[in-house]
Amino acid sequence: MIPLRRLLLLVLLTLTACSQGAPADRAGSRGPGANGSSFVTGSIGEPSTLIPTLATDTSSSDIAGLVYNGLVRYDKNLKLEGDLAESWEVSPDGLQITFHLRRGVKWHDGKDFTSRDVLYTYRVTVDPKTPTAYAEDFKQVQSAQAPDAYTFKVRYAKPFAPALASWGMNILPAHLLEGKDITKSPLARSPIGTGPYIFKEWIPGQRLILEANPNYWEGKPRLSRYVYRIIPDSSTMYMELKAGGVDMMGLSPVQYQRQTNTKEFLARFNKYRYPASAYTYLGYNLRLPMFQDARVRRAITCAINKEEIIQGVLLGMGQIAHGPYKPGTWAYKAKVENDPGYDPARAQALLREAGYVMGADGILAKDGKPLSFTILTNQGNDQRLKAAQIIQMRLKRVGIDVKIRVVEWASFLTNFIDKGKFEAVLLGWTISQDPDLFDVWHSSKTGPKELNFINYKNPELDRLIVEGRGTFDMEKRRDCYYRIQEILAKDQPYTFLYVPDALPVVSSRIKGIEPAPAGIMHNFIKWYVE
Repeated sequence: MIPLRRLLLLVLLTLTACSQGAPADRAGSRGPGANGSSFVTGSIGEPSTLIPTLATDTSSSDIAGLVYNGLVRYDKNLKLEGDLAESWEVSPDGLQITFHLRRGVKWHDGKDFTSRDVLYTYRVTVDPKTPTAYAEDFKQVQSAQAPDAYTFKVRYAKPFAPALASWGMNILPAHLLEGKDITKSPLARSPIGTGPYIFKEWIPGQRLILEANPNYWEGKPRLSRYVYRIIPDSSTMYMELKAGGVDMMGLSPVQYQRQTNTKEFLARFNKYRYPASAYTYLGYNLRLPMFQDARVRRAITCAINKEEIIQGVLLGMGQIAHGPYKPGTWAYKAKVENDPGYDPARAQALLREAGYVMGADGILAKDGKPLSFTILTNQGNDQRLKAAQIIQMRLKRVGIDVKIRVVEWASFLTNFIDKGKFEAVLLGWTISQDPDLFDVWHSSKTGPKELNFINYKNPELDRLIVEGRGTFDMEKRRDCYYRIQEILAKDQPYTFLYVPDALPVVSSRIKGIEPAPAGIMHNFIKWYVE
């Protein structure tokens, strides 16, 4: 089953990153029988840290999800089930949850997992000295107690709709971290968890290696070794896939539609396609004067042909995004009244209203300053680069000068996003199953390393976010999220671009894959090689 991730991350689930694996780590490596085989996946990004409380990127989450567990998780049908918690009770008023923890679970160093670990994880997450983006859910807790080694009780002062789901947070080992500075822990590079795989090796820029946990509470995974190869270029990764150096990767739309339909390829690999729980957006640094006028942001959205991007970049394998929710989910509003459609004439009118005048060079200017900015995006993602190029072309037609800069992922986060040193970014978010938006959109989350890094602040939106998470009434929550989508459509702090299809491909030698609403990774520990 898949580890629960309420955490909203900075990269799309379909993204993957770079390097040369040693021959022994290639996909063809075989051990003794079905339980002795290696599995190699490719990623365009390298983890930033393997302490999940401190991480905000998908690469880190990919590894942490195999090394650690939460108290709860989502099953293949996206229903909550127990993980480290065997069972739980919720009080009639919904304000208290009592978790009954699994007995006999061991940390990878052989120590017993107990309620002490859960209590520590809670405390370190809400500690003001911990630089985490995920404290807010746990700040709703009024009291947390560990009355015995296998019981954990948590009480809330008022209704908090995502309460149960929030305990999918990966639990950390108290015996290794208590009383120490978590930001300086060696676990960042060499984690010790309770999960199905045990960390073995991390060679920077090349690969991470995990080995099957023989004492895992669900049973030892059938694939004995998990190799996470870092390959920043998707074309290089695709060549590695065909050469047998990678068992799994996310295909680009071009690869999916035009390069992988031969009988030979389909005999060696299985392709999958389903809507990703993710969206791609163009976000604006609202600290900058040029983007503080909503008319300018709306004009940019009106000038961008989203359908052109879906057809030209995704080859039709995606949907237009109107807001931060996946189409078809219960919080998604199909028709948003304020959403600007493709309308270049309206874009030009809005820019005139905002005081911009066309210069002789074809570039709009105001008070002598041209309307010019740079779109920053990450290395290795051809879809984003192509989308940026289409946006650049469309904006030039209405008099906006756009440059594009591509930056390596770790530098992108550390030197630009975390420091607010950007004008516009082309990025993606994964979308959690609960529609709560606090961590990304509330005005209190604009600090260093927090997720509202564009500095968007709207008091009404803040109120609706708090109201939506503060009730168990589904209809009231839906009303809040519908109104939030209208506000975001009017303000356009992002130009929401598209919801892509996930396009994973897996070597046909890997058996046991079961596609489901949760995707294909939900039962990874049961995958095997005949």
